[in-house]
Parts: sequence; structure tokens; C-alpha cells
Amino acid sequence: MTITLIAAAAENNALGKDNKMVWHLPDDFKHFKKLTTGHAIIMGRKTLESMNGPLPKRTNIVITRQKDYTYDGCTIVHSLDEALAVCNNDDEVFIIGGGEIYKQAIDKADKIELTRVHTTTDADAYFPEIDTIKWQLTKEEYHSKDEKHKLDFTFQTWIKNN
Repeated sequence: MTITLIAAAAENNALGKDNKMVWHLPDDFKHFKKLTTGHAIIMGRKTLESMNGPLPKRTNIVITRQKDYTYDGCTIVHSLDEALAVCNNDDEVFIIGGGEIYKQAIDKADKIELTRVHTTTDADAYFPEIDTIKWQLTKEEYHSKDEKHKLDFTFQTWIKNN
């Protein structure tokens, strides 16, 4: 099973503030949907709640410390290891946030699909630093800002070195 972190982060690794994304990039949403549809996605409770519910055509797995937490359409677990164990039949699982879940998962991950948003911004959730000794950038696709995208961004694929 391939464990993939998928995120959009600013150049200072900012992910979001007050449980919201700080940019709107429709092509990033399309990219995310294309990669994750049909797979398990693992997220923290706050990420689920920021999305107003589970994402369709995906197995939604939510990590929370709240023992009695429930959410229709989601599998609730209490650790990253428990989340990964639930996905053992999937060829690729995606960790979709937030900041704390990414920190726990980066050492277990095989791949990172990162949308690098070319800005810096204030945030209260951050993506972990990518250690370029452990990770190799294997693909980049740059997108300039346009009428639908107020910021430049680059789709990056990182693979963990063996």
C-alpha cells in the first residue's frame, strides 16, 4: 500500500487559518479529486468539519481523540495506525490533513503530492518541512495565475528515497 500525503501549502508551508483554506484554486481541487477518487482518504476531525462532511466516491476515515465521536458516511478511528489498518485493502491511501495529521504521517509516507502555492501567508496550520535528503522531487507542473486563480502554483510529486 502506498501512503500519499496530499496538500496545498504556501512557500512558508502554511496550510490554513481558523480551519479554512486561505486561497481558492479550482484547478487544485480538480487535481485533488482526480488523484483521490476511488481511494481511502484519512483526515483529522477538524479537516472533516471544515469540508462540511465526507467527500463522495472515497472512503472517508477520520482520526479523533474524542471516543464517542460519530459522523455519517465516515469511519472513525483514534490513531494514524488504526486508520492505516482500516485501509489495508487499498493500493494507495491519501492523508489529506490537517497539519497535525501530516506531522504524524510524513515518516510513514511513500509519496507527497504537494500543490506549492507561490505566496507566504499567516496560518495556524502548517505542512511539515520536506527533508530533501529523505525525499526526491520527481515531477513539477507550474500554473500561472489567471482569472480563476489569484496565485501562481506548482503541482509537485515527491517520492521517498529508499
